[in-house]
Amino acid sequence: MDALHKATGYDVGGVRYPRPFKVRRLGHFGFNVVDLQAGIDFYSRLLGLRITDTRDLSRIPGREELARRLEDPRIVFMSHNSDHHAFLLAHKSLGAIFGDDAVSKDITVNQITWQVGSMEEVFAAADYFRDRQVEIRRVGRDMPGSNWHTYIRDPDGHTVELYYGMEQIGWNGRSKPEAMYYRAFRERPELPQMSEGEEVREALTKGIDIDAGNTIHDESGDHYVVAGVRLPRPFKIVNIGPMSLFVADVGASEAFYTQTMGFVRTEMITYKGHRCIYLRNGGEHHSLSLLPKALRGELGLNPNTSVASMGLQVGNYRQLRDAVDFLRKKGVRFTEAIPQDLYPGVDYAAHILDPAGHALMLYYYMERVGWDGRPRPAAERRPIGKDWPETVEPLSDTYADPPFMGPLG
Repeated sequence: MDALHKATGYDVGGVRYPRPFKVRRLGHFGFNVVDLQAGIDFYSRLLGLRITDTRDLSRIPGREELARRLEDPRIVFMSHNSDHHAFLLAHKSLGAIFGDDAVSKDITVNQITWQVGSMEEVFAAADYFRDRQVEIRRVGRDMPGSNWHTYIRDPDGHTVELYYGMEQIGWNGRSKPEAMYYRAFRERPELPQMSEGEEVREALTKGIDIDAGNTIHDESGDHYVVAGVRLPRPFKIVNIGPMSLFVADVGASEAFYTQTMGFVRTEMITYKGHRCIYLRNGGEHHSLSLLPKALRGELGLNPNTSVASMGLQVGNYRQLRDAVDFLRKKGVRFTEAIPQDLYPGVDYAAHILDPAGHALMLYYYMERVGWDGRPRPAAERRPIGKDWPETVEPLSDTYADPPFMGPLG
């Protein structure tokens, strides 16, 4: 290792990095919407995200005045896996009060959250961002979810979070009880902090009922056999992302996410004269794509959101086909406005619209990038036609992504 790099780098778990953190994956995201109840119904009943907690601000001491200014005071936390939340829904009025759209009124994302590997990285990142004049929104630990965090803004005003330590919901489907929220931090905490195990033991000594948290229920009465398991829908969402954003200046946004955040560019394409960038954190082809806002109108997508699309991965190709049939029968709106050229690394995919007009990409496969950092050449990717076959042939990296860690339901 050269002396200059050693002198200017950071020790991240014993590995020398150019910044004091390493983003590992997209952890969660959320939308601010006009009709919160319609969003809850869509994402829970139709897509199968489980409601893990609902925070009614009108019932939180000190938040009563804020709640009176809102059209709907609830923040709804949902998940597809054991993370306390992978998705959040809030009312648009709450997003406005919190300043989520302070930079641009087309920002309907309340946060885009990236996981790092340790608590040290979360708070070292805060110093790193501050030294680079990146706007810091807050540092601390939120409840529910228990994740330690640093919040910043990207060049377009999207709220970006780095976090560590998301609360996990296990076999009994219960979240952490509200009585344990005393371990939240509104300001940067001192390190070291006690472990999660110590928190539980401390709660028990205080006489807190650790089993008093919210219990997850799926109210759907339908049953389908999905890979040998009876589920309320013929598919299971097993992963979120990639996030695709319309940005004002692709070059400035790429510089922020690569130079400041440490993302790696996988691919750049030119679509109808527009430069589009695809970035990753690990072995996935991309976890974030940056498209110019000028392209939004040409595609005929919702002008009121900077979200081009949000990816939702299902378990396999059969589930993708079944999900499309299921959602069509339920009256979900589909769109063909997003051409295949704009999601390289993904083959078969379908795009649907949520009640607020956000485009969601349903897919089952994403190309993996190997040790040499090179994506598959475009000419070697599977050609996709309008007619989907009953089955498809495997690719070299089919089923190469991490398996879903837990029972499907």
